[in-house]
Amino acid sequence: MNNFASSLNIKNKFLILGCGFTGKFFAKTIRQFGCTVLTSSRSKNKDPNSFVFNSENNTFPSKEVFDGVTHILSCIPPGKNGNDPVLASLKSNLKSLSLEWVGYLSTTGVYGDTKGDWVSEMNQPKPFQKRSHKRLKCEKEWIESGLPVQIFRLPGIYGPGRSTFDAIRNQTVRVISKKDQVFSRIHVADIAHAIIYLLQNKNSLKFHQIINIADDEPCSQIEVIQYCYDLLDLKMPKPILFEHAKKELSPIAQSFWMENRRVSNKLLCETLGYQLIYKNYKQGLENCFLDSYKISNFL
Repeated sequence: MNNFASSLNIKNKFLILGCGFTGKFFAKTIRQFGCTVLTSSRSKNKDPNSFVFNSENNTFPSKEVFDGVTHILSCIPPGKNGNDPVLASLKSNLKSLSLEWVGYLSTTGVYGDTKGDWVSEMNQPKPFQKRSHKRLKCEKEWIESGLPVQIFRLPGIYGPGRSTFDAIRNQTVRVISKKDQVFSRIHVADIAHAIIYLLQNKNSLKFHQIINIADDEPCSQIEVIQYCYDLLDLKMPKPILFEHAKKELSPIAQSFWMENRRVSNKLLCETLGYQLIYKNYKQGLENCFLDSYKISNFL
């Protein structure tokens, strides 16, 4: 585990904009440090620490929400027009705050297809998918915003409640094989803890505006699925070649198979010194299995 300093405390107030799978996990984790945390939702709910932000119907947070905010994490994807919804709607509010830090969750999709080669933050982005072009545009908007922003490029995200185990249990798993195809991944806990590590040590570490957060071991999807079936002591269905399966896949599902890259974490883990909790998919999946599932759920 990483050794944290004590720079995060009750004096810090975080706004988490876009509280989906990763945002919720980060909010839960950062609250353990005594920080005040408010999270956005697209519609009103019963959570007293939640506020409504929905740029599509022009529903914006009240001024009181921003009082005393020191840190912001934006997990909101680009809008339909390709612009960043947070900056388009709230930039003036954010610029008026005495912010110590802003984080923006982006995607390693901005690197495009490298035919399986490694990519690092030093590589020039070459987005292939339309959604990745939008992400890169939003990155640039944040960088040019004048806010103290740090951008985190993330590969496939998984964790308890969102892993191959869920697909097996829900009978939606697709066992597809494509020669030499690999994917990079990251456990949601490592996203949260990597960001917290950087915040806790920001005074002693050199600042890097763009950082990849990925585990050590890119691999094929077949290896991940096989390992899940092994943990469950079940037999994996016979794989289907991608060429035969793609006609049954949705356009967005097909698009994920059209890019092949290995994402380097050397900046985060070697230069900056973050120690991964789950270094590879096996360790991460064991956590998902032990945390949320028992074999009896699948029988």
